[in-house]
Amino acid sequence: MPIYAYRCAACGHSDEHIQKMSDDALSACPACHAPSYEKQLTAAGFQLKGNGWYVTDFKGGSSAKAPSGDH
Repeated sequence: MPIYAYRCAACGHSDEHIQKMSDDALSACPACHAPSYEKQLTAAGFQLKGNGWYVTDFKGGSSAKAPSGDH
């Protein structure tokens, strides 16, 4: 489930909440209870685990070198 960042426009309280993508956005601030708790735009973060393409293709060590551009 995604983690969403929220911030209250009334009191400035900010927090992160784990919610399903189908859940309605929160609106009541948990600190001051004002109806001004808004979802913030943040950078998405993820971690690749397991033995997928990331481990096999982009893990350090030997790899093909890109052309240097010197002709």
